[in-house]
Amino acid sequence: MANAKSKADVKKQRVPLPEHFNSLEDAAEFWDTHDSAEYEDLMADADFEVDIKKRTYLIPLDVELYRKVETIARRKGVAAEALVNRWIEEKAS
Repeated sequence: MANAKSKADVKKQRVPLPEHFNSLEDAAEFWDTHDSAEYEDLMADADFEVDIKKRTYLIPLDVELYRKVETIARRKGVAAEALVNRWIEEKAS
């Protein structure tokens, strides 16, 4: 197989990883067009803990009702979920 490439060959041909990105958009563009597996040797392990305290519940809504909520939320410039949470908080208090 003369066309088969080893991992070493792929690493030699990869585009150099920039030291810094000018913006989040530049970073997103880079990673959208490059395979992170090609840069695995440059990545450091990260240890972290996740403490999830807030739970989310799904409550089914009628389609037409949701469309009305979406329209109102768009007018107010907020997410539909945020608006529904605000309304429920007001009624539950």
